[in-house]
Amino acid sequence: MVETFAALADPTRLRIVELLRAGPRPVGEICDRLPLPQPQVSKHLRVLRDAGLVDVQPRAQQRIYGLRARRLRELNEWIERFRSIWDARFGQLDGLLAEIQRNEDEEKR
Repeated sequence: MVETFAALADPTRLRIVELLRAGPRPVGEICDRLPLPQPQVSKHLRVLRDAGLVDVQPRAQQRIYGLRARRLRELNEWIERFRSIWDARFGQLDGLLAEIQRNEDEEKR
């Protein structure tokens, strides 16, 4: 999981993952959507591949990159373990904000 977070911590790599959500893309198309030269994009793609987040398929002279669902499912499962904690905390925050609003309304009267 640490490799996944480390790979996604970089804004460029996160942007690449977001681009690949729509489906596999060749390196050239990824480069067209980022303000980086192809060698830098390739380095980011290599980090994502090494972290298990993307696969590469060679097609003639192109390299097509796509997301690997397994690693993203693992990330989602890890996040889900904390969802009940977050939901409880947000519920407490909602209650506190409602109480503050009630107190402010009473002071106005």
